[in-house]
Amino acid sequence: HSVSRASPNLTFVPACLPPDPVEVEELQRFVSNSKRLFVMTGAGISTESGIPDYRSEGVGLYARTDRRPVQHAEFVRSASARQRYWARNFVGWPQFSSHQPNKAHLVLRDWERLGKLHWLVTQNVDALHTKAGSQRLTELHGCTHRVFCLACGDQLLRSELQEHFEALNPTWKAEAFGVAPDGDVFLTDEQVRNFQVPACRKCGGILKPDVTFFGDTVSQEKVTFVHQRLAESDSMLVAGSSMQVYSGYRFALAAREKKLPIAILNIGPTRLDHFASLKLNSRCGELLPLIV
Repeated sequence: HSVSRASPNLTFVPACLPPDPVEVEELQRFVSNSKRLFVMTGAGISTESGIPDYRSEGVGLYARTDRRPVQHAEFVRSASARQRYWARNFVGWPQFSSHQPNKAHLVLRDWERLGKLHWLVTQNVDALHTKAGSQRLTELHGCTHRVFCLACGDQLLRSELQEHFEALNPTWKAEAFGVAPDGDVFLTDEQVRNFQVPACRKCGGILKPDVTFFGDTVSQEKVTFVHQRLAESDSMLVAGSSMQVYSGYRFALAAREKKLPIAILNIGPTRLDHFASLKLNSRCGELLPLIV
């Protein structure tokens, strides 16, 4: 894998010590004792692929800027909010869509192929687990690589939509400053003003990324499905997530209720620290490849 040989991009990874051999041994024991491992990943697994997270101290989006992600209600209600979102997304897409999986994504893919990993749930919308080849996968918050119409439900690939944007905006140009975890970039209102946004090709409705925006909820059907996969599992590993968002945290609460052992691999504190069996403060891409 060319990916696995590439050196990680540490721009958005918080400083941490190398893995402690004792901790490596503890995680090895945890994984070896698991027959049906349930894994939940967050933004911290993708930072080594060059995608920033929101909350990491010093390097996360919230620490570096006063920018906040688009809210669901605002996107649905306001044409100018949609214009602003899509203009930024259009500029950021070529870079965001080119990010590749890192060693951590590939290790989880390999665990699945070996029958060790029972189910993988990611809170990320970057498609990196899919690019790595994971199949026993639920994208809890959707994926930026898919777009759908809010009115008729018609779906298209985000890459197709990029072509529609280009056709509608042949002379529009804007330079981006910084990129966010969802592929958003920073543009001024002036830059956004003349950007044209296409409507649904079938019904003229509003196009939205197949992503759960802040303020929206994950479908009950998806939540039930993930709870079923968790019920079939015998342990839970959280990799690269502080679990601050309830949509993911609820599954850790369910695992605790079932008395499943829980291991956490995350740089910095998480919401589960007080009830996890094991907490490791290392980079996912550095520690996971050491586990066999």
